[in-house]
Amino acid sequence: MGSNDEAPTYTPWVPVPNVQELVREDPLQVPLRYVREPEDRPKLSDMSHLSSLVPVIDLSLLLLRNKEELNKLDLACQDWGFFQVVNHGIAKQVLRKMKDAAAEFFELPLEEKNKYVMSSSDVQGYGQAYVVSEEQILDWSDALILLVHPSHYRKLKFWPKSPTGFQEIVEEYSNAIHKVATELFQSLSLIMGMDKDALLGLHKQLMQGYRVNYYPPCSKPDQVLGITPHSDASTITILMQDDDVCGLQLVHNNEWVPVNPIPDALVVNIGDIIEIWSNGKYKSIEHRAVANDTKARVSHATFITPNVEAEIEPLNHMIDPKTKQQIYKKVKYGDYLRNSMKKKLQGKAHTEIAKVETLA
Repeated sequence: MGSNDEAPTYTPWVPVPNVQELVREDPLQVPLRYVREPEDRPKLSDMSHLSSLVPVIDLSLLLLRNKEELNKLDLACQDWGFFQVVNHGIAKQVLRKMKDAAAEFFELPLEEKNKYVMSSSDVQGYGQAYVVSEEQILDWSDALILLVHPSHYRKLKFWPKSPTGFQEIVEEYSNAIHKVATELFQSLSLIMGMDKDALLGLHKQLMQGYRVNYYPPCSKPDQVLGITPHSDASTITILMQDDDVCGLQLVHNNEWVPVNPIPDALVVNIGDIIEIWSNGKYKSIEHRAVANDTKARVSHATFITPNVEAEIEPLNHMIDPKTKQQIYKKVKYGDYLRNSMKKKLQGKAHTEIAKVETLA
């Protein structure tokens, strides 16, 4: 995992084609490596009426310790594992600058973007992660992944120098998201029956990764997926979507529900680590991205995680005193993360490594 002074390194990746270039060369081409098995293909029937059911949480009310809003958060984490956050306090121009800078980066010539290409054993840089075999069906997306906090984990050779000011814009955006994450942790601590600073303390030092996903248009959107269904190996993930292009979907009651953008809102989902700490009360939910036949889509995911040395296990007070059933065993976060990255993305398969064997 590297020493405490170095960013963690992960399993080697298999190099793959650049999807944006494939589309640029031939917009009608969908190579077989991207075509899903029939049962895994998205049904592009319009389920957008279900999107309005995804909970919307007002962060300004949470900060006032509003009981009704805390109760809404509790139910959102139990029933959905996802919610949209409004009144989060991040200035519109901070969000806009980040969107514009990322869009500009992806419009650069390939040779310029390739200056920041991911090395085969690192998760930082430009490319596609989680590709662990030559046979794997590929996602219809490219990504730029940067470790932002703690700052000594940053590998600045992977931080684009073009467009001008990109590094400062990422810094400003990431600091604003960091503040929102810390405020959400306070409310999550309270609904989990703890002091407001408890979750932050459990992290041993908060780690923050930033991933920009670029989903080019696809001539056969019903045959591909932008990102394979998965849950996140994070504590929480905070996502900024494009305001005018849909793509994110989550599983709810065995249906794929679209999370349609609310302008300037942030989407938050519970990660595996909250699921473990809460002994399964709050669930990390499978989600995926679908492609669009006419428009590219860009999304900005921030993963908030514990330090790699932190030990994660169900909190005593979250274990039912009657059954005393502990669903998860103790895991070191760095080991958990490395194990999840050895596999291709595949639903919640990676959470099995943290489960107590007697439940298998």
